[in-house]
Amino acid sequence: MSPSSTPTAALRALLAQPTCHVMPCCFDGLSARLVGLAGFPVTFMSGFAVSAARLGAPDTGLISYGEMVDQARAITQATPIPVIGDGDTGYGNAMNVKRTVRGYAQAGLAAVMIEDQLAPKRCGHTQGKMVVDRIQARDRIRAAVDAREDARASGADILILARTDARHTHGLDEALARARDFSEAGADILFVEAPTSVEEMRAITREAPGIHMANMLEGGATPVLPPRELKALGYRLAAYPLTLLSAAVKAMQGALDDLAAQRDPGERLLPFEALRAAVGFPEYYAEEAHYTDARPAKPPPVSPSKA
Repeated sequence: MSPSSTPTAALRALLAQPTCHVMPCCFDGLSARLVGLAGFPVTFMSGFAVSAARLGAPDTGLISYGEMVDQARAITQATPIPVIGDGDTGYGNAMNVKRTVRGYAQAGLAAVMIEDQLAPKRCGHTQGKMVVDRIQARDRIRAAVDAREDARASGADILILARTDARHTHGLDEALARARDFSEAGADILFVEAPTSVEEMRAITREAPGIHMANMLEGGATPVLPPRELKALGYRLAAYPLTLLSAAVKAMQGALDDLAAQRDPGERLLPFEALRAAVGFPEYYAEEAHYTDARPAKPPPVSPSKA
């Protein structure tokens, strides 16, 4: 794959466009594949959703680096579109951050998000989260940027998405200061988590220049705005972190309720043909046919001793 055709190059091209890209978030190979098939140009591997789908556990720092990077490999192999990966806190000190960035680059991710929470981290819209001091936060991003350059030198490529959760714990001014620090340290994309109003969202893009991502979590602290309004506010990416997971859980719970009540859940289901198409049977059969010898098999020769 040439440098101009990598997932990271594709993400750079998207970010250069003067629009706000809708980015549904995935949690496994199938959800990532469906995002791509639906025509979206980019997806995000949500830590909340991966923890839920892989562990059946909440996003409270329980999932490990090894589990996340393994999930990233499965996701990037399932879709050709660029994938941004949730790297949490980097899973340790600055050296752990560097390992995380390198590992995510090797897994085929186009970008990695590194945040300034204190471990064990929390979902950005739930209780109990805390952040490290500003110096340590900046050092994490410095380490991530150094690892990005190391990855490029070795033939891999990845962008750094720098996230701060300081709005919740220290207020908007501190969050803005950290975002500016991250930009100066070399981050490619900025993410100030959980602003509570449109005015705060506008202040973020105005006072911390750079490429910004907005987090559109249904039921969260941040107003959920249509993409055209996010574009007007200065955002280039709009992540929908739990939309697919929530839809999947609701659908499965409904089907389970039907089965428990001895009702036919058929109206909730895809036709079997559509399900086969969603998981890739047609492509598999088409490729398989390329390697199948269609000539009739010849019977084995009969040896003289058995004639």
